[in-house]
Amino acid sequence: MKVAVFSSKSYDIEHLNQANEGRGLEFTFFEPHLTEQTAVLTKGYDAVCCFVNDVINQQVAAELASYDIKLIAMRCAGFNNVDLEACEKHNLLVARVPEYSPNAVAEHAVALILDLNRNIHRAFSRIRENDYSLSGLMGFDLNGKTVSIVGGGKIGQTMIRIMQGFGCRVLCYDPYPSDALKELGAEIVPLETVWAESDIISLHCPLVRSTYHIVNSNSLSQMKKGVMVINTSRGGLIDTPAIITALKSGKVGYLGLDVYEEEAELFFEDYSDQVLQDDVFARLTTFKNVVITGHQAFFTHEALQAIAEVTLSNIESFENNELDKMCLVKA
Repeated sequence: MKVAVFSSKSYDIEHLNQANEGRGLEFTFFEPHLTEQTAVLTKGYDAVCCFVNDVINQQVAAELASYDIKLIAMRCAGFNNVDLEACEKHNLLVARVPEYSPNAVAEHAVALILDLNRNIHRAFSRIRENDYSLSGLMGFDLNGKTVSIVGGGKIGQTMIRIMQGFGCRVLCYDPYPSDALKELGAEIVPLETVWAESDIISLHCPLVRSTYHIVNSNSLSQMKKGVMVINTSRGGLIDTPAIITALKSGKVGYLGLDVYEEEAELFFEDYSDQVLQDDVFARLTTFKNVVITGHQAFFTHEALQAIAEVTLSNIESFENNELDKMCLVKA
């Protein structure tokens, strides 16, 4: 089976090839994203393998179908960049990796919390400049603080356990709380309680219509002054101009991002020799109380191994017509 792999980096190639040993799938790795301009590269293949910033819209879906592509194997959990209705119309199956390493993402979210709270990024810069002063670096004890987790899936549940270990009061919002979530002992609360009572809010929900810009001017107005907001899920969960306004007023005291709404043409690439063209993102980088990483929360050896294994299992199951074994996404 011939598979065109888009958004390929060296680490993708390494882990997919390792997982393919003994399987016999034929990979061709393309560095560019899958877009309307690059869809022609899929001609002659049986399936495409995509990542978070590949674009599978109506036009791309139609072109894939015209080349007799039958499968879109996403090597990620999210699928907000896929037009599922268009894929269904053109008989394209979409598979994903629903779970790879909840620990990787949750631990990265905690790293952002600790960095922001104790000003690690600022202290690091000072030491390099031979400045050992402590003014402006004061943090707070996490113990006893109220931390809210928005989204009670596997990553959210892992985050709950970690924050409980710090001695925090942990709240959780999830519209469909599972038994596993309820057993953890976090308080299951409505969003209004999350906004009103939290010292720290960490987002761990998918990007769907109901969660698009879940953090907006209205929800921000309900939050405590100086709240910390963490997003390691999808950039579209936050209305970026609204949170910039909240940073300027002091309503948001700390912001940790591993994702950004307009990241598709920015993250995963090296633009160090170029002028940053995104004025909104540039404004975010000017705040001392904002820490941004480039969509790396998933980036551990264990996670990449799991992503490769599940992705290849989805492809193999499709090839063997064992659709019940696939992690399919439907419109």
